[in-house]
Amino acid sequence: MDSQASSRFPVSQKKFSLDIKGNKTDIVLCGYDDTFMVMVTQIGSMGTILQARMEQNVSMDPTFSVSVIFGKRDEPLLIACGRQLIEHISSSGSSRPLMLSLGLKDHSVESLKEITSAVIENRIW
Repeated sequence: MDSQASSRFPVSQKKFSLDIKGNKTDIVLCGYDDTFMVMVTQIGSMGTILQARMEQNVSMDPTFSVSVIFGKRDEPLLIACGRQLIEHISSSGSSRPLMLSLGLKDHSVESLKEITSAVIENRIW
């Protein structure tokens, strides 16, 4: 895994590349004051963009919403990836929302599990 981290003002970031099922996968994590941004690409462009957030409610258990801003709206696995990441961010104590860009050649369960694991392992939250 090729990794590069920076915590320069105003945005902390981490960039790395890995091979997922034969596809070079570039990942960039950015921590803004009000949002986390995760960009994952195997195609050299942004791809589908999702927004994930923890909803404020009166019950003890948090609820999460994930919506597609641009791109493929018929890919439930992309939404599941966003949900896993926002749940992890929330369980780490942050209430910041997540902007997630997934430009993928391979949308398989295995690929998305590897991507989610790599992002969590290299998290900046």
